[in-house]
Amino acid sequence: MKMKKKSIIDLVYCGVFIALGILLPFITFQNQKLGQILCLMHIPVLLCGFICGPYYGLAAGFITPLLRSVMLGMPPMFPVALAMAFELAGYGLLSGLLYRLLPKKVHFAYISLVLAMLGGRLIYGLAAWLLYSAAGSAYSLQIFLSSAFITPWPGILLQLVVVVPLMLAVKAVGRKTHEAG
Repeated sequence: MKMKKKSIIDLVYCGVFIALGILLPFITFQNQKLGQILCLMHIPVLLCGFICGPYYGLAAGFITPLLRSVMLGMPPMFPVALAMAFELAGYGLLSGLLYRLLPKKVHFAYISLVLAMLGGRLIYGLAAWLLYSAAGSAYSLQIFLSSAFITPWPGILLQLVVVVPLMLAVKAVGRKTHEAG
């Protein structure tokens, strides 16, 4: 029974993280360039992986940009939202998997975060290369480095500053709620 309750809680959290992934980019006022810089959709997906585990993180990561594209037209479905779906799925899967495998110490949470961010960006590069190539457009290493590391450096810094503390806070609240209940 305990496992079933945890699964329901994780499913609810996953839905909340998907909703946050759809809503947070409104902070950039639907400005595509500012959205590419701050990467606000990435934060809830990374949190979902850490808090709910790799499979929920994978699902949230894949669903969020596609659902946002269908609902709001941003990001454009092809090739951007589709490439982001693979990138964010990688974030969610890797953050959850690495956090589960490594010791539960804060510095290992940061290691998990950094490795998930790198892995997700590499997945994005591969997906974008395949999608742009299929569309007959060029996608070079320079474009990848610019779109994955240079343009979003403020968003990368933001993720490094907020994701682990938020994850630890949510987990602490969950423990207190569980102990009280």
